[in-house]
Amino acid sequence: MKKKEKGHIISRVEPGSIGEELSLEPGDRLLAVNGEEVEDIFDYEYYVESPSVTLLVEKASGEEWELEIENDGEDLGLSFENGLMSQYRSCSNKCIFCFIDQMPPGMRETLYFKDDDSRLSFLQGNYITLTNMKEKDIDRIIRFKLAPVNISVHTTNPDLRCRMLNNRFAGKTLGYMDRLYRAGIPMNGQIVLCKGINDGEELEQTIRDLSAYLPYMESLSVVPVGLSKYRDGLYPLEPFSKEDAGAVIDRIEGWQKRIFAEHGTHFVHASDEFYILAERPLPEAGRYDGYIQLENGVGMLRLLAEEVREALAEEMPEPVKAGTVSVATGRLAYPYICRIAEWVRERFPQRIIRVYPVKNDFFGPMITVSGLLTGRDIVAQLKGADLGDCLLLPENMFRAGEEVFLDDMTRTDAENALQVRARIVKSSGRDLVFALLFPERESDAEHARSLPGEAYGYEGYELDEISDAEGGVQ
Repeated sequence: MKKKEKGHIISRVEPGSIGEELSLEPGDRLLAVNGEEVEDIFDYEYYVESPSVTLLVEKASGEEWELEIENDGEDLGLSFENGLMSQYRSCSNKCIFCFIDQMPPGMRETLYFKDDDSRLSFLQGNYITLTNMKEKDIDRIIRFKLAPVNISVHTTNPDLRCRMLNNRFAGKTLGYMDRLYRAGIPMNGQIVLCKGINDGEELEQTIRDLSAYLPYMESLSVVPVGLSKYRDGLYPLEPFSKEDAGAVIDRIEGWQKRIFAEHGTHFVHASDEFYILAERPLPEAGRYDGYIQLENGVGMLRLLAEEVREALAEEMPEPVKAGTVSVATGRLAYPYICRIAEWVRERFPQRIIRVYPVKNDFFGPMITVSGLLTGRDIVAQLKGADLGDCLLLPENMFRAGEEVFLDDMTRTDAENALQVRARIVKSSGRDLVFALLFPERESDAEHARSLPGEAYGYEGYELDEISDAEGGVQ
């Protein structure tokens, strides 16, 4: 077995930085800071913030340098081979609702990695179960004041949590939240709701228990379990019906009223999907408490509508030309994107907009979000459709920072198959509006002058006046 090498290899030294002044170079190895070995990026950032810093560095030649710096907390300008400066921690659970277990074989290896790394909770907002953590990890969070800690709770019933996560320690680790609360560490919670398992009275008790951590437990999202068609041999889970979704919303909104009266925050939120399943209007913007839980699909459609309204109140940077553009989206958001397209056409009737809902044949019809659509489904269902001058694709369909779908098809592959230019659109409503109006641009107009919303009469538009048309907006 290969012995693990000490330290962390420097991959880049910023020009003009302290690191460059010290003659540090890519390939040098950082061994210690202030006499302490560096476990990961949090250790490093904590130690180098000291007014006086001593680095122990091994040069590529093998020579060791000890460098003393008076830096007043200034960044040293060093980057490392691994951004986390440590290996990622994989999940030790086998949750009954895990979506990774519901994926088919043959996809790229990274899609099967189950992350449960607390450090990514702070760096990227990932949610963690706490089951990979020890007391020393909690000590470190409190010492470094790392926050917020995003926690996949699912239930506060210890026995039920052990069964849901298939981990005998899952109930015990709930106690870590007590320590974080006593230390004043901000937290956010998440519940993946499974019908007949952690809903009903179990959900009631979980909300009650977690609300006791206010104000440090800042928010709690409740999202329905995602069920793909690849569930052979897995725990039998059922989808939520319209009536089930309505009952979940009623319970959550009852808690919102109680908690808001006492704490001035709504705290617990149902995801957009529950409101769509229940065929109920989305909550108004003020009930989302600043959209803390966007990553869990809480308030995404409401925020999109607000941003669209603001963008439509702007003076455009240039005249809007006549033309046709198409939008591909998941079935969940389809009616809302249709309504937004109608708003755009009311102000700019010269723009023809066609919205196409793409059914998820790859994962199955119960998966309706755009972020889990594959390039092959998009191509198969839009082949031969009138896509106009450009096809708009939301960026959540692609691997972060790349132009690759879940199934490894690229944007260029889709363009060639559909014989149309495709443009990747960022997630904000403003990006969507400018892509609809100026699809020929690769980046959105950044210098449009903002005007009051009432200037174009967009204050009265309601997202819940959605279109029922199957063919999109013409």
